[in-house]
Amino acid sequence: QPVEATDDAFWDQFWADTATSVQDVFALVPAAEIRAVREESPSNLATLCYKAVEKLVQGAESGCHTEKERQIVLNCCRLLTRILPYIFEDPDWRGFFWSTVPGAGRGGGDEDDENARPLAELLLLAVTDLLFCPDFTVQSHRRSTVDTAEDIHSIDSCEYIWEAGVGFAHSPQPNYIHDLNRTELLKLLLTCFSEAMYLPPSSDSSNTNPWVQFFCSTENRHALPLFTSLLNVVCAYDPVGYGIPYNHLLFSDYREPLVEEAAQVLIVTLDYDSSTSSSPTVDGTTTGTAMDDVDPPGPDNLFVNYLSRIHREEDFQFILKGVARLLSNPLVQTYLPNSAKKIQFHQELLVLFWKLCDFNKKFLFFVLKSSDVLDILVPILYFLNDARADQSRVGLMHIGVFILLLLSGERNFGVRLNKPYSVRVPMDIPVFTGTHADLLIIVFHKIITSGHQRLQPLFDCLLTIVVNVSPYLKSLSMVAANKLLHLLEAFSTTWFLFSAVQNHHLVFFLLEVFNNIIQYQFDGNSNLVYAVIRKRNVFHQLANLPTDSQSIQKGLQRKKKTPEPISRTNSQDGVSMEGSRPAAPAEPGTLKTSLVATPGIDKLTEKSQVSEDGTMRSLEPEASQLSPEGNPPAALSDGEAWSGDTSHSRRDRRRLSSASSSGQWTPTPDWVMSWKSKLPLQTIMRLLQVLVPQVEKICIDKGLTDESEILKFLQHGTLVGLLPVPHPILIRKYQANSGTAMWFRTYMWGVIYLRNVDPPIWYDTDVKLFEIQRV
Repeated sequence: QPVEATDDAFWDQFWADTATSVQDVFALVPAAEIRAVREESPSNLATLCYKAVEKLVQGAESGCHTEKERQIVLNCCRLLTRILPYIFEDPDWRGFFWSTVPGAGRGGGDEDDENARPLAELLLLAVTDLLFCPDFTVQSHRRSTVDTAEDIHSIDSCEYIWEAGVGFAHSPQPNYIHDLNRTELLKLLLTCFSEAMYLPPSSDSSNTNPWVQFFCSTENRHALPLFTSLLNVVCAYDPVGYGIPYNHLLFSDYREPLVEEAAQVLIVTLDYDSSTSSSPTVDGTTTGTAMDDVDPPGPDNLFVNYLSRIHREEDFQFILKGVARLLSNPLVQTYLPNSAKKIQFHQELLVLFWKLCDFNKKFLFFVLKSSDVLDILVPILYFLNDARADQSRVGLMHIGVFILLLLSGERNFGVRLNKPYSVRVPMDIPVFTGTHADLLIIVFHKIITSGHQRLQPLFDCLLTIVVNVSPYLKSLSMVAANKLLHLLEAFSTTWFLFSAVQNHHLVFFLLEVFNNIIQYQFDGNSNLVYAVIRKRNVFHQLANLPTDSQSIQKGLQRKKKTPEPISRTNSQDGVSMEGSRPAAPAEPGTLKTSLVATPGIDKLTEKSQVSEDGTMRSLEPEASQLSPEGNPPAALSDGEAWSGDTSHSRRDRRRLSSASSSGQWTPTPDWVMSWKSKLPLQTIMRLLQVLVPQVEKICIDKGLTDESEILKFLQHGTLVGLLPVPHPILIRKYQANSGTAMWFRTYMWGVIYLRNVDPPIWYDTDVKLFEIQRV
């Protein structure tokens, strides 16, 4: 039956007990009991929540000077962390924390206004105050007796930022009790924010999370110091055990749980759809007038605002070094196995890095300014390669590829890839000598040829990245050149081209790569030119691709005999790097969370043309592509933009998409003709026409079977004046859109759900944002 709110003795037993841990609270308060109280005595659940919040508010007011007060605050914190998910999972309860509690105004008069705040706001404000509470979560600056205890309301929390870094130079003495208390409070914050998990994914990204919205608003007077504390704690963390091998085995690292919690809270507060923030006008330009200077720039979300306004070089350096250090941690294979602590929160770090680049363009340019970007690239390639066979890590594959797509839209990224690759991170790829570009191509080839089926939607993205960097690649190794040709060979088989409406796009991307390298980097790329000459029959077969119904059917028959998505034959992999383990599939029974579909490459990117001075201009949507009747124009020259999504194929696709869902789509001669006529083969055919007779002549004259002589000839050869006029360079740049914003939201909460297992905050509650599946 209902218990009176005034019965303090009854309610106090929930938090006055001696020290417990959050695990104890989860064990003592089982899910079934919380749900039973919710259904059968709702007034008791309401009172319990209200009382617990009241205790936190009192603790924040008083400053928690006694051990007993601190214990009460922590126990209320744990209790709320336990109960909140069960409030969120029931739609009738969801508004509860946003209602004001009747009669909560203690004593009448002017206090009423103050107390008319909804419970959620009282809770969030109390937690933020408690995060800067001297002797509880931060060092006290006064060394004296309790009487002159600092008044928590007069504190300037900017003097109490938790760690040196952005905007703060002083590194406080580590104190593990403070770290533990911060961790518990942040866990409660994260649980408050997790209401998002109980709403199904919607394309309407404007439904902002009310908890995050309030927390990141000007109502939170600690917003700035909290943002900097979270960012600095993450970026300053060094898991190696302060340079002493095996140190982490001797001392439990109380900093790591805080860093993880901080990273998770940080990415959730930054969940903001940047694509809706500027309103494009009819002609596609963004509205911007002189008036913009008057309004405060940026969103109402202060965390996003602060992140976008970081600008000092040393701050960028600190952030980039920190993120790179943590991402490389799993790769640190010292001669002493296990000598460094292995961190597990690389997915949160990748989301944070993405947000930094997406919201702060100055940071993106800083990252690309020096070869430091390679310290981010190598760990990402390591994760991609390592996760390629693991169904439970599809999300990790996507975010790694998204980051590389974002970086590849900038010319500097392509240029940086020419740096020789000398670090030998043990990876399950063929041994090669070459540059970071070779590493990227070899890893992408490995993902495409030996990843699992669910990665197919990423192929477009992977090849777009290669296209974007190709005009800047000075010299590919023989291994990488052979990998590119092997991909072309695999993607241009008739059964692959005819078996799905989108498959020919991959051939277009690869041809664009070859054209870019031949036209813009011919001189250093004798390996690639040699590989093209050796595999010339692939290009001839493409040029003579049959388009009659009979051949199309025959091509499709072949598929039934070889169901393997892409054959691994003809790809001489040779020996893998030493010390590497093959990429393993997920253990059966591994939990994973579902993800929403990502937008297609045409929605994900917009085309820009690079002019001769290196500046980029956005291209108008393909108005010029088609003659009015919607027939494809006569064969395009290699330079003309192949769009992959001309309105002709769009119309076809509308007609097809209805059919293809039932597996009915069949390729027609017209359809094959519509794209075959656009294959950009001119440059390559001209190259073969000029070089093949010369190479054959050398072989006959000198009786050569030796590659090195031919390579030497190709190195000194030139095609100046013999090739068609170089085409303009096209870059497909990532553009923010609500589809990816929603993808990031489901991915991020899925990661947070799966990573919080001790205690299992959300486990077995009725989550709606994603499904929990077993591999």
